[in-house]
Amino acid sequence: MFFEKVSEIIANELSVSKEEIKLETHLQDDLGADSLDAVELVMTIEEEFDLSIPDDALQNLKTVGDIVQYLENNK
Repeated sequence: MFFEKVSEIIANELSVSKEEIKLETHLQDDLGADSLDAVELVMTIEEEFDLSIPDDALQNLKTVGDIVQYLENNK
């Protein structure tokens, strides 16, 4: 459930195809997300899932799977 919504958000925010997005996809290395992209992505995810991701947790969210895992553990 989380993967579908997260991949949709990432595809929209980073202008990439949903087919490119897998759990192991690295946001920076595979999708070219820079720090501004990351901030916008996090803000959208926080709004969509009605939660706040602390800065210390953000540093560990490097792949799509990391984001999905975080949501599963905290939502």
